[in-house]
Amino acid sequence: MAQRGTLGVAVVGTGKMGADHVRRLHEVTSGARVAAVVDVDEVRAEKIANAIEGCTVFTDPSAAMAADGVDAVLIASPGPAHEAALLTALEYDLPVLCEKPLTPDAASALRVLETEVKLGHRRIQVGFMRRYDTEYMKLRSLLTSGYLGRPLMLHNRHRNAAAPAGFTSANLINDSVVHEMDVTRWLLGQEITAVTVLRPAPSENAPEGLDDPQFVIFETDGGALVDVEIFVNCGFGYQVQAEVVCERGTARIGDGHAMVTNMAGRWGGTIAQDFVERFEDAYDREVQAWVDATRRGEVTGPSTWDGYAAAAVCEAGVRSQTDGGRVEVELVERPALYA
Repeated sequence: MAQRGTLGVAVVGTGKMGADHVRRLHEVTSGARVAAVVDVDEVRAEKIANAIEGCTVFTDPSAAMAADGVDAVLIASPGPAHEAALLTALEYDLPVLCEKPLTPDAASALRVLETEVKLGHRRIQVGFMRRYDTEYMKLRSLLTSGYLGRPLMLHNRHRNAAAPAGFTSANLINDSVVHEMDVTRWLLGQEITAVTVLRPAPSENAPEGLDDPQFVIFETDGGALVDVEIFVNCGFGYQVQAEVVCERGTARIGDGHAMVTNMAGRWGGTIAQDFVERFEDAYDREVQAWVDATRRGEVTGPSTWDGYAAAAVCEAGVRSQTDGGRVEVELVERPALYA
């Protein structure tokens, strides 16, 4: 298919993630330009837009999507605002890259999915950026090859130096473990069928009212067991690691030993301090892949089904936190559009 010209992108949301995507589209990504920025905080949006020639400011996503020169939408607003923006984009039949979550709950995610199914073709890519991380891509390629045999277990560690103010136990699932939910489904090619959340005694570094760390267990329809250590106040940095145990061997990623120094009787390296630093290359690769596919008239990457499935698993995880015990994941039948 012939490739269209430069893609005019409207970025919805100009907070930390949205501002970073504006910078990425303007300075790093080829084949695209920031045609518009959208935010209820017009002053903040104007500060960002003023640095980009031809960038228009809007406070209403619908107005931006209807504007001349807007060919696609990148949604980086808070999760509760996603459903309305996504439905509007589908109404305009615009390609979308939507930061996770697709929406904050399974019911609203299902409404978006059903609208896209009625449209008859994919328009939405969900921003699960780990799928574009070099180490995760190598691990998936290895598993897909079958060289190690069938995956039996997957161990994950997800650590943050410190959680933002107001972070709750539900945020542990919805904002952090959601990434392990997606990579589990992607790496193993299996759906998660049940979630169990266990809690050790909280760390003394955890804010009052937050049970941190927690230990999350997934069961899959392929018979694999998956565990996630989520520790958002570990104090020393940002770490994401994974080890898969297969029938004929194991594979591990995330050790972060790209450079080791030896100096003054010590050896060591550095630890990333946040997700933006750790996954900068993955974000760059994700957005470039989305732009390239959109210019070809295609939609690739994590789908609306992936966003809906993650939302359903999150709901099971939060129920396990609050009610205790094992909670089964409830999914509708997967539509043919996402086969």
